[in-house]
Amino acid sequence: MLVIRRRPGESLVIGDEIEVEVLDSSPSQVKLGIRAPKSVSVLRKEIYVVRKQNRAASEEVSSESVEKLLASLKKPSVKPISPL
Repeated sequence: MLVIRRRPGESLVIGDEIEVEVLDSSPSQVKLGIRAPKSVSVLRKEIYVVRKQNRAASEEVSSESVEKLLASLKKPSVKPISPL
């Protein structure tokens, strides 16, 4: 891991297309601005991890299970009330 010290207003460049600027800092947090092409995904790590876990969990479900669930949702669970 590369460790770089930067102050607010200073930035660093990753490759030719990505720039990370320190916008503000306090003892408990740092605010960053990231300039990157739209083709580059920029996510907070906790969101990236949850997204990866969700994708892995969705791959574990068989298509047969999904079809059974859809079929059960299409069936009416309550019989309609007949008029008097």
